[in-house]
Amino acid sequence: MSSAVPPDALPLPSPTADSPDFTLLDGGAQAYPRMLEAIAGAQRRVHLEVYAFEREGVGSRFVAALIAACRRGVDVKVVVDGWGSVNSSHLLSAELRDAGARVRVYNPLTSFFTGRAWRNHRKILLVDDAVAFLGGINIGDDYAAHGDDPGWADLALELRGDICQQLGAHLDAGTSELTSGPVSVFLSGFGGGHRLRKRYLSAIERATQEVILAHAYFLPDSAFVKALKRAARRGVKVSLLLAGRSDVVFARAATMRLYHSLLKSGVHIHEWTASTLHAKAAVMDGCTVLVGSFNLDPLSLVNLETLVEVKEAGIAAQATTWLTQHVARARAVTLNECGRSRLQRWLLDVVGLTVARLAEHFANFVGRRRVR
Repeated sequence: MSSAVPPDALPLPSPTADSPDFTLLDGGAQAYPRMLEAIAGAQRRVHLEVYAFEREGVGSRFVAALIAACRRGVDVKVVVDGWGSVNSSHLLSAELRDAGARVRVYNPLTSFFTGRAWRNHRKILLVDDAVAFLGGINIGDDYAAHGDDPGWADLALELRGDICQQLGAHLDAGTSELTSGPVSVFLSGFGGGHRLRKRYLSAIERATQEVILAHAYFLPDSAFVKALKRAARRGVKVSLLLAGRSDVVFARAATMRLYHSLLKSGVHIHEWTASTLHAKAAVMDGCTVLVGSFNLDPLSLVNLETLVEVKEAGIAAQATTWLTQHVARARAVTLNECGRSRLQRWLLDVVGLTVARLAEHFANFVGRRRVR
């Protein structure tokens, strides 16, 4: 993995001495070295939980670090999603188990036929219950810079202190809300994503000046869209950083169908095209930061997810810098370009609505099968 920073990259400000327990990390370029360092220093326990884990490239460095931890007597547990890591889970499991690690492939693809279709979408690294990394970053080369390619745009939070001890005690507890000082960690068990959605809604409703939101897969429900419109109409500057290109087929079409009504309500929309946008983050009034694996789409309401809320000036300043710099480099979407011909608007609405409804129906199907 190349650690070079492209000339036009926008590095985050360095962590301040006032907030040593909270560090915002810009993509894999900043997160991976610190994660690997934490694993290398582990003495008792390593818990790694990711949706997608690629064995090649930077993934091989994580495998080597985890095996080395096992050999010095550290209790290593790795959880990967059966869908997100479908290409690597078998060999990865065998390699790590041979070294003494505990490995779980969460809901392999075959489990779909038994009704277990929900996913483990969390991204958590916890070491010795002393340091934790949570956010949207999986293990793979896409998230790090390569030459002039800045890598996927994403964020993670490095946490230290009491919140990590709480996290260690609740990893298997299902839906949990953990709080220590200015930081709260929300873990959704199956179907617990509605609580995470409410954290976004309450933060938006409290905003009085500015809401900046970056989301890769933006398929919110109508109540969430109305909350954004209400904020804009009461004078809050609402800016959305959305994906100008997506790794999910037709996801952008489902998002674009919302553009016209949002823009008419005064919401500012920007599309990130320099790389794939994968972030799930927001800042409200420059003081409340939300970062996690939780997407604003129907599937995240039923999947296992994480969300971190931090109310601390240093982190808020860093997050605001990251978001505003990316918005400045993104393409502004105007109301004029949404004024396509009736046929174009109709086709976009049909495709977008179809994708959105399919996502909703699949989430409802998963929910019904889980209840049985």
